[in-house]
Amino acid sequence: MLKKDLKMLDVFCLAAGAMISSGLFVLPGIAYAMVGPAMVVSYAMASVFVIPAMLAQAELVTAMPKAGGSYFFIERSLGPLAGSWAGLLNWISIALKSAFALIGIGAVGAQFVPGATSMTIKLIAISGCVVFTVLNLVSVKSVGRVQIFMVFGLLIILALVIGAGLPHTDMGAYTPFLRSDLNSIFAVAGMVFVSFGGLTKVASVGEEVSRPDKNIPKGMFLAFGIVSTLYIIVIFITTGTVPAEILSGSLVPIAESARVSLGQAGMFIVDLAALFAFVTTANAGILSASRSPMAMSRDGLLPEFLSRTNQRFGTPHVAVIITSIFMIVVIATLSIEDLVKTASTMMILMFILVNVAVIIMRQSGMQSYRPVFRTPLYPFLPLLAIVLYSFLIVEMGTVPLLLTGGFGLIASVWFTFYVWRRIRRESAFVYLVKRITARALSRTNLEDELRQISLERSGTELDRFDRLIQGCIILDLDKEMDALGLFRQMAGALAPRLNIDEEVLYEGFVAREKESSTVIQPGLAIPHIIVDGENRFDILLVRCREGVRFSELQPPANTIFALIGSMDERNYHLRALMRIAHVVRHPEFEQRWMAAEGAEQLRDVVLLSK
Repeated sequence: MLKKDLKMLDVFCLAAGAMISSGLFVLPGIAYAMVGPAMVVSYAMASVFVIPAMLAQAELVTAMPKAGGSYFFIERSLGPLAGSWAGLLNWISIALKSAFALIGIGAVGAQFVPGATSMTIKLIAISGCVVFTVLNLVSVKSVGRVQIFMVFGLLIILALVIGAGLPHTDMGAYTPFLRSDLNSIFAVAGMVFVSFGGLTKVASVGEEVSRPDKNIPKGMFLAFGIVSTLYIIVIFITTGTVPAEILSGSLVPIAESARVSLGQAGMFIVDLAALFAFVTTANAGILSASRSPMAMSRDGLLPEFLSRTNQRFGTPHVAVIITSIFMIVVIATLSIEDLVKTASTMMILMFILVNVAVIIMRQSGMQSYRPVFRTPLYPFLPLLAIVLYSFLIVEMGTVPLLLTGGFGLIASVWFTFYVWRRIRRESAFVYLVKRITARALSRTNLEDELRQISLERSGTELDRFDRLIQGCIILDLDKEMDALGLFRQMAGALAPRLNIDEEVLYEGFVAREKESSTVIQPGLAIPHIIVDGENRFDILLVRCREGVRFSELQPPANTIFALIGSMDERNYHLRALMRIAHVVRHPEFEQRWMAAEGAEQLRDVVLLSK
């Protein structure tokens, strides 16, 4: 069990730290060489492109705040094969981006080492990887604290650069503004789009966030608003302060801008900001990437030892160490350029799958799928995102597509020979197919899992009423009937369970109804009787789709809570009535109650009403 040590501020810093990196400190010079001043538009477009992925992640993580993030959502919605793909893609893409950030740290550090070589850069990067690995092994809380310090230092420096750069901005540098066609501007938007992708990776640590239903969306949205605004303003100032011949193709564009407004000290300050940015990206990357193999191990898609957590620190030490070893190998042996593009392609593919997951989970009709945040403009926004991201993937080029396909092939082979015979978990997609084809819907482990996740998410502890609902009899009736017919069925169902004669129970319900109607509001009835004995109390739930006629003066009741208790339980009887009143007052209760597919989903409606 992972510790819930992360707060909203930690979520904000992890998301912001994952966004501010090479996309701001390296890419603007390359983007300017391609489209000139219009790169400001490209960055603005990229910030818009990430919104559908952010909203989809926010919905899924508020419903399923579990380690693994995107992997977990995709596996539960689309099945183990898609989960094997998603887990591998998510893990490798984050690890590769983090390795790239560590090389950035090496490049900054090498400036202060006389006679530095490429090996010097790699050694510094590997040393940084070891340091962050130790932090992640000791405590996720310490990771969050380091991230807070780094991110706020970075934001302060960027604010200084903006404040100093605005007075030096030459508006003439933006003329002519459009120096290339719209296709080029869109292509650059696709290139810099990957800079914003780190925003959604905070979902990977959802299980370690307190009140994830509130803190994760707030942290993500706040990080998106602040960082996107900073990106666009800094790019605008850089375009207006650095001469075109210097800016075009520069690998230190922001530093060049700072030198214009703040002199040599400005360059040093920006180097410090870049160092902070690379540190936060690498730090957040190790934290997030290690959760994918851990989550896959929990589910049986990878060997069990990968899910082990350290007894002292409560961190997934095996997954962290393996992730770090992989990153060290990448830093030491591989060329980064194509691998970074491949990581970006993997990330965009994950965004497609996440939006598909939202559609599948919504359409499945599972009552236990209870996101606190819901994607607006559904289903149009997720469908538009799928088309947009598919186009961006095509624009990434042949090599990244082939490498991504190779990783997908490895995942498929692993699924065939390791996962297939071990996993028989039914996904939301299979559940949806059954609904569409009118096949019988049996209770799935996924529904039970989602119900438990929803209860854990809100910190709900099961009380006596919840335990009664968990084990109570549920009658799901279709045809209209009168109250006497209902009482006969209720008595027949309860008699063996309570060890009371069926006729005694039936007559008890009839006598109670004659005293006064148990219909307490239109559509809801709570028949209740007292039985002999002590410490006896039970509940029976009934849904009648066509309704039960208790009286000619009242509309038929579709919802019936029957209470059966001994005389000494009268106080609890009143408490149960209060709980029932709370349940049925939920604004979506009636809709969920009538939409439930069967008895177990009816049980979910009551249990999750909190």
